[in-house]
Amino acid sequence: MRLEDKKYISVIGASICDTETAATAEEIGRLIARAGAVLVCGGLGGVMEAACRGAREEGGSTIGILPGLDREDANPYIDHAICTGIGHARNLAVVASGDAVIAVGGEFGTLSEIGLARKAGRRVVLLDSWKISNGGGLSEGFLTATSPVQALLLALED
Repeated sequence: MRLEDKKYISVIGASICDTETAATAEEIGRLIARAGAVLVCGGLGGVMEAACRGAREEGGSTIGILPGLDREDANPYIDHAICTGIGHARNLAVVASGDAVIAVGGEFGTLSEIGLARKAGRRVVLLDSWKISNGGGLSEGFLTATSPVQALLLALED
């Protein structure tokens, strides 16, 4: 399989989350792995760790794009840790590396990734995440999912 044939899905969300959000992210990770896609994230805890745990449990591949310079900071489910040393600026690398982005919950770091993803032309699927509107309606390039399965299907659409 050629590199360009493999789908990369970026999963974004808060580095600290509740158990319900973690369960949702873990299911997203499992579904990404079952679809044969690569999971890309910021490599830390919370939503990122839960999604990677789900992907790894299904034999999937995970990439963590870290804010710091130490691979040891990566969560234990990261297969490939990329150290950037650029702090939150790494958010652009996280979302630009995916063919699509799934936001699960999230705080202000997630909101920055959502904006950067759209500036980079990536489709963004929102699952229990920010409500993004421009003039009252959902802005172009954003899709809202009500379940992990729907989120993945929307992310994989061509």
